[in-house]
Amino acid sequence: MSTTTPKPESTALPEPESATAPEPESAAEPWSADDDWTDETLALLRALRAPHRRNRAKSVAFALYCVVLGLVVWGGVPSLGLFLQASMGADYTGHGADLLAAMPAGITAVGLTTFLLLLRDGLWRGPVVPPRAATDWLLAHPVRPRPVLRPWFWLSCAVAAFPGLVAAVAGMVALGLTVRTGLPAALGWCLLGGIGVPLLATCAALVVERSDGAARWVRRLTPFLTLLILALAAQTVLAVTGHPVGWLERIELWSGPWGWAAVAALAPTPAAVPGGWIAAGLLLLSTTAALVAADRAAGTVPLARLRERARTAAGVLAALRTVELRSARLAVNSANGSARQRRLRLPAPRRAWLVVPWRDALALLRSPARLGRAVVLAVPAPLCAVLAHGARGGLSWLATTVALVFGYLAVAQLLEPARIETDDVRRASWSPYPFAGLMLRHAVVPVLAGLLPALACAGSLLALGGGSAGAAVWLLPAAVPALVAAGLVNACRGPVRTDLMYSPARGAGTGAGAGGSTGPLVFAAWYAAGPAVGVAVLTPLYSAALRAGSAPAVAKASALAVVLAVLLLVWARNRAVRMSTARPGGSAS
Repeated sequence: MSTTTPKPESTALPEPESATAPEPESAAEPWSADDDWTDETLALLRALRAPHRRNRAKSVAFALYCVVLGLVVWGGVPSLGLFLQASMGADYTGHGADLLAAMPAGITAVGLTTFLLLLRDGLWRGPVVPPRAATDWLLAHPVRPRPVLRPWFWLSCAVAAFPGLVAAVAGMVALGLTVRTGLPAALGWCLLGGIGVPLLATCAALVVERSDGAARWVRRLTPFLTLLILALAAQTVLAVTGHPVGWLERIELWSGPWGWAAVAALAPTPAAVPGGWIAAGLLLLSTTAALVAADRAAGTVPLARLRERARTAAGVLAALRTVELRSARLAVNSANGSARQRRLRLPAPRRAWLVVPWRDALALLRSPARLGRAVVLAVPAPLCAVLAHGARGGLSWLATTVALVFGYLAVAQLLEPARIETDDVRRASWSPYPFAGLMLRHAVVPVLAGLLPALACAGSLLALGGGSAGAAVWLLPAAVPALVAAGLVNACRGPVRTDLMYSPARGAGTGAGAGGSTGPLVFAAWYAAGPAVGVAVLTPLYSAALRAGSAPAVAKASALAVVLAVLLLVWARNRAVRMSTARPGGSAS
């Protein structure tokens, strides 16, 4: 380590004003350039942390190696095989028209989704997230914050750009196979959007991290952006099925960076939009300007905010390491403002048996974000059901499975009161009912809240589809009780069984072999037991009923769905009984 000239020992070390907003307890005078120990401190830390950095570099290199190996095995080798088959005469151009039709709205939807995810990340974590040691100790000393914070911003940029790079390579392969576009040209044009959009979104997330006003706007616009993304997804499906909306696509393509990426990706194809070079220039200029501005602003994030976000990120990471997904989700919601309650009132019930539904309804009304997520997640379910109605074979099964998964995710948003009860069974001491009976009563409001929109959707499909949908539309409300019961099974599973991840399945010996340990599979089966059983049982029944569309098939599937709901409720009750007789603590993720 190189020697440096020592600074005078009498020099005071008050906290720098440029590092952050002044702390309440710090009333020190501004420190001058003579008090700046940034270079010496960072040099000393680099020397002291050299062994740790080497070990961390080995871990990162191994993780990157595993990721690249997985991409090569599951993406590169099959792609090479397809190109070899194409060179020997295989024709994949039959899918080119569908791909070109889906690209304008589809790439716009993906770009908007990237912006939304990174902006939401900026609400609780942000692109500038140094470790707690840097925020709690290092930045509290007279060091310039910019040299400490800039590397973390650029690390976030690299992490955000990596999926874009993978998507650009996938786009090159798809265009090369289906449209016979030159691979270098396809990769170059796809990289403009694949790299530019994530970097722009990361810079926008830095604005959200620094500004409370920008964070408020992100919270307000999130529901509208989510609905817009779903509308773009529906428009993509319509375009693939032969119903494109040309004027709307032109507006979307020039609406912002998310659309410029689509213009650039279409540039080397027969469906090129006029102005491809303009879109490329706009992407390059906006990305460069945003990165320069963000690089300068990375060191101006307030220290108090950095400390809060570092603690939140550390808590979320600790919860993920122990597979406490619910704890991680609650920490994120608390940090980004999603857990805020609204002051609403409902008339108190006059009958005792209405108390539990009244509390559940009041809790949901005071959490409009949860209701909004339920509505948004419920939208794709009938769309996939309509697709399964006209599909055959494996496509019908796949569309039915996706519809049921979205339906479960929608009703699961309404079961938060039940999950709160199971986080700690001692909270149920207010109830005069046994714990198992209380959990069954928590299913009343989700069933009613799911049945009403499902019945409205069935009526709308009948009105819009004439008689083509037939009796199959009534499968939607028939699935609600079973999906709610599946969610209740998951809510009553108790503390997370992380021991299952490290133990082999029964009768499997050591559980290791060519495929490795079966522990993660056993844990996944336990963790998602309720929805896995519900979706697995309903998929063949609903797929057959949707394809047949006859009243007897629909009646049979609906009756079996009701029977499944009863069995799942019995399963949930048994789990609740075991929870109430076990130790009182615990968490249900």
